[in-house]
Amino acid sequence: MYQYVLSIHIIFVVCWMAGLFYIVRLFIYHTEAQEKPEPDRTILSNQFEIMERRLWNVITVPSMFLVLAAGVTMVCLNFDYLIHQPWLQIKLCFVAGLIVYHYICQNKIKQMRKGIFKWTSTQLRIWNEVATIFLFAIVFLAVLKDGLNWIFGVVGIIAVSVILMCAVKIYKYYRTKD
Repeated sequence: MYQYVLSIHIIFVVCWMAGLFYIVRLFIYHTEAQEKPEPDRTILSNQFEIMERRLWNVITVPSMFLVLAAGVTMVCLNFDYLIHQPWLQIKLCFVAGLIVYHYICQNKIKQMRKGIFKWTSTQLRIWNEVATIFLFAIVFLAVLKDGLNWIFGVVGIIAVSVILMCAVKIYKYYRTKD
């Protein structure tokens, strides 16, 4: 039974992460559409709101709940072993961070529907990389478990963060250069 639940867990992690990555990409396009003249701005905003709502309600939110349900089920099926594993406790902290990220994105959807655009497209690009950092941390903890050397793990996450932030800045430089 555990392997079936694990399979469901992995499948819906992929769906959830795809939804989180794409929703922020839609936020970027939605924000940039505000710089367009009318009627383009209204047409684009209306379309982005539809896309955001469908992505969020049909894929992202249900996937998150299925991931959490499968995760809880796996812990219950193997409780005596898993509950005492330090790697799982740390992984769950990162999962909690990803859930907070999820709800911040949900708040951004509500703000944009009201015409409130607090973050620039560059800030949203950086925000998109936060999910990548969570994903790296969670996957490495789940795969390497206790074999993970914490010094290399911390240095690795910092290095990935720096590389992603540099990539965003380089992209912005070349984008504004044109």
